[in-house]
Amino acid sequence: MAKRRKPGSGSVHLRKDGRWEGRYVVGYDERGYPRTKNCLAKTKGECLRKLKTLREQCRPPEQPKEIESGMTFGAWLDHWYQTCSMPALRPSTQQEYELRIYRHIILALGEIPLHKLTEANLQQFYHQLKHGGRLNRMDLYGPGLSDRSVRGCHITCRAALAQAVEEGLIPMNPAEGCKLPGEGRREMQVLTREEMQRLLIQAKEDGCYELLLLELSAGLRRGELLALQWDDLNLGTGELRISRQVSRVRGKLTVSHPKTDAALRTMVLSPAVMQQMRRYRKQVDSRWIFPSPKKEDAPRDPAAVRKLLSRVLKRAQCPKVRFHDLRHTFVTTALEYGMDVKTLSAVVGYRSSSTTLNVYTHVAKAMERQAAAKIDQGIGKQEVSPEEAQETKHPTMTTFRADPGKRRKPGTGCVHQIGEHLWEGRYSPRGPDGKQRSRNVYGHTLEECEEKLKVLIKTMKAEIQAERRQLREAENRP
Repeated sequence: MAKRRKPGSGSVHLRKDGRWEGRYVVGYDERGYPRTKNCLAKTKGECLRKLKTLREQCRPPEQPKEIESGMTFGAWLDHWYQTCSMPALRPSTQQEYELRIYRHIILALGEIPLHKLTEANLQQFYHQLKHGGRLNRMDLYGPGLSDRSVRGCHITCRAALAQAVEEGLIPMNPAEGCKLPGEGRREMQVLTREEMQRLLIQAKEDGCYELLLLELSAGLRRGELLALQWDDLNLGTGELRISRQVSRVRGKLTVSHPKTDAALRTMVLSPAVMQQMRRYRKQVDSRWIFPSPKKEDAPRDPAAVRKLLSRVLKRAQCPKVRFHDLRHTFVTTALEYGMDVKTLSAVVGYRSSSTTLNVYTHVAKAMERQAAAKIDQGIGKQEVSPEEAQETKHPTMTTFRADPGKRRKPGTGCVHQIGEHLWEGRYSPRGPDGKQRSRNVYGHTLEECEEKLKVLIKTMKAEIQAERRQLREAENRP
């Protein structure tokens, strides 16, 4: 395996013309795309030297010595983030770093002088995070942070302290010897073929068939799927280009560069999927393939799509899974149908085939057993067991019928549950100016929310009628 370069040190690769190119990210533009500077050289060693010079030229000026002398860990962490780290981070990643630094690390360790910070201080901090570091939603998730969050705080501390060592502020990095919780992966859930059928049948009833069909057929990340525009899809050849993602950053919907460089890719959709997408194109009057039903010229909100999936899964009598598990379902299905790992890795946007094998070890092992069984059948003339024969049969079509759900009468608004003990009601009429207006009410029970919604509807109707009278009176005035 090739040796990975340190984060923030730039990248080096061999060009097709035989020259070496070094590239360094100096920041991100307003759309989230990286701004880079590069250097060229005939040899790799020369390129690395040029890249180092380029990195030093782009690096912000060092802190004055008088600030360094008595600097606290909190002051150094803030300086490191603002000048060294933040310019090279995507907007969504910036938000993660700021939560760690300003809500956890600085509050607990910020007053300790930088040169006096010890491994014991850090170890005690991680233990406190694990058992009582949560600041909100403790009733849902308990008092402690997840292992992933604790490890994230450690990664941030280690990187900041490594920079301090590099600049000669401290002799060694106290974060290097810390013991951390394991990197436990959240167990993936994969839908069966019959569950996928039921899901798509219900999706057609709920108006999100194309969205879930494309996800199960391409295995895109949720942000990548929602960021697709019609210019990204060639309706003739079926080529689909993935070049951006949608995410919510600081409460705002943001379109940015994909997660990794490997995520910039092009795939080819199947003829059956393309046939459906061509029919769907005639119904959509937007540059976005999946436009927001509420905002003009905007993609769908990832949070809204997550809620939509939860509702469709429930009506389809499928197990409750994450949207990302639909991506797992695609990869698992592709492997089971014989797609080679290298091709699949490129399709889903993984950096390497090893990543695919590590994530989907269970599928790879099953494929190995199937291959061994086929070898035995071919060489050893071993008979196929009834169980194996059953597995090879094509799946039968489900007899599931979509649940139409309880339809509300037009003009009565909508009500849905947003928490264990919280309901939201919404009424969205059009005013005299033709623009849609939306107001919400909340209740601890369905009955309470319905009563509040009735009052809201009556109030908004009276307001709109009053506005219309005023407009008519204004038109009739001489």
